[in-house]
Amino acid sequence: MTTTTLVSPHPADATIDADEHLYRKISWRILPLLFLAYIVSYLDRVNIGYAQLQMKDALGFSTAAFGVGAGIMFLGYCLFEVPSNILLERIGARKTFLRIMVLWGLTASATMFVTTPLQFYVVRFMLGVFEAGFFPGVILYMTYWYPPARRGRMVAIFSSAPVVAGIIAGP
Repeated sequence: MTTTTLVSPHPADATIDADEHLYRKISWRILPLLFLAYIVSYLDRVNIGYAQLQMKDALGFSTAAFGVGAGIMFLGYCLFEVPSNILLERIGARKTFLRIMVLWGLTASATMFVTTPLQFYVVRFMLGVFEAGFFPGVILYMTYWYPPARRGRMVAIFSSAPVVAGIIAGP
């Protein structure tokens, strides 16, 4: 019995297969964690709307106070997106994402101690500050791992996390 080995007449085919294998390995290593973190990020943004149903009455907040508190997060978010990405380039992705996740988690947890509208505003603003670098940081981080031809697909997969979060958040 003889064994037949097929050799491609084009050496570039082997390189394409090796590249495909490498990027698949990279994607399975980083995308699931980033995807999960983005789901949590989205849930964190929209959970205040769900919390309003009971939180507003329990704390005695007016609708206006609650609206300001919910919206002020985006002010902190907008102000600190660029500085967070500058920090990402200076200290690296690992330290930056660690800072973002820890401070964001602590601040989100601190919401349970809120009793006044001012405390609510401060906690929500700080939540925006700490969460600010996440999405743009991930996009920058992907530029380190993927060439432009592959990056679009990876960003699209990552950006579909809010859809999954919406499925989770509704119920």
